[in-house]
Amino acid sequence: MNVNDKMREMPMKRLLVSMSLPIMLSMLIQACYNIVDSMFVARYSEAALAAVSLSFPVQTLMIAVSVGTAAGVNALLSRRLGEKKAEQASQTALHGLFLALCSWIVFAAGGLFLADIFARAFTSSPDIAGQAAVYIRICTIFSFGVFVQIVMERIMQATGQAVYNMIMQGTGALINIVLDPILIFGWFGCPQLGIAGAAIATVTGQILAMVLGWVLIQRRLSFLQLDVRRFRFSSVICRDIYAVGFPAIIMSSISSIMTLGMNWILMPFSELTISVFSIYSKLQQFVFMPVMGMNSALIAIIGYNYGAALKERIVQAVRYSLIAAIGLMGLGMAVFLVFPQALLQLFSASEQMLQLGIPALRTISLSFVFAGISIVLCSVFQAMNEGMLSLWVSLGRQLVLVLPLAVLLGRTGGLDSLWWAFVIAEGLCMILAIRGYHRLKTTKIAAL
Repeated sequence: MNVNDKMREMPMKRLLVSMSLPIMLSMLIQACYNIVDSMFVARYSEAALAAVSLSFPVQTLMIAVSVGTAAGVNALLSRRLGEKKAEQASQTALHGLFLALCSWIVFAAGGLFLADIFARAFTSSPDIAGQAAVYIRICTIFSFGVFVQIVMERIMQATGQAVYNMIMQGTGALINIVLDPILIFGWFGCPQLGIAGAAIATVTGQILAMVLGWVLIQRRLSFLQLDVRRFRFSSVICRDIYAVGFPAIIMSSISSIMTLGMNWILMPFSELTISVFSIYSKLQQFVFMPVMGMNSALIAIIGYNYGAALKERIVQAVRYSLIAAIGLMGLGMAVFLVFPQALLQLFSASEQMLQLGIPALRTISLSFVFAGISIVLCSVFQAMNEGMLSLWVSLGRQLVLVLPLAVLLGRTGGLDSLWWAFVIAEGLCMILAIRGYHRLKTTKIAAL
């Protein structure tokens, strides 16, 4: 079944599963990699772990730009395929790759000239600053791998070939994990490179995943003419990509800003509370990433059927996605409520950390179902060119509401009350998202 038949005719439940499952698995692989990668660096030295942590905002920003740009490519490419505009679809994909390379040039220049300045601005330790600068410089100068790879992943999603995303991302993550100890500790006769080895392992995995993605696209997506000689720059295509992509970039950046804000709010309580929140952030990836993976597929499905004016399939896709998100987030909430101690002990939590962490995990998990509904509906907004509505919901969930509420509740009720900020913010933003979807359903969707 070709991509047009698949998007138009495959039963919606089956289509969602077939497109979502590979993305979910690849994102879970990525979550595992994030934890394992930190474990190797921590075993090398505490200074190396601190340096990697210091570099985290730069990496987060690169991912935000690449994922946001790719989301715009995904949405526009899906619509062009739905409209059966083959040449415009090919040009959209080529523009996505062009914009990925432009983003790489900006970050490479920033890493080359500003890495030392950035590192020294956040630490007084010359050792940590030096290691952080090395890590940042390697990861930015060779970041073309991650920028191009993520755009390729979204091209595959938009064309209904999401299974190859799992192959690409899984291959890159596994290469990274294998190379980490070899290059960090100098196994098998290799020189001991420390934090530079961790950075080299990271970019090597990304570059090889990019090469694999290019081979898969050339062999499996022959209906897209991705010959660079056919590329014709269009400011209109760039504008249409960033109409969705720019809000998505902002949304992807929000979590890192929220983390910085929460660290500032938690600091007066104790440094241990910051560690608790950091552990929560790592654990919640395993709950949120399956839903995020499903939503990546949902953008392509909604975008195609919106372009093809198939309103019943749009409504079906939204309904089934909401049911799945509620189920997945509900399961995650149950695990956090019943097994918070076991989750914390994965990180060798002390007795004091358990006392602080158990109520934190239990309280924040009550927001999971609200968050799942908002995340699904934000993907619908993106696919239907309502990126700003998606942005406002995301800003409320992770920044505009949650941080002021955390300050207020922390000052009036103490640490245990502070965690309720997540529940209240997610609940209010879910209501906003539902109202926004109702408006779209009675205007744009009903008019198809």
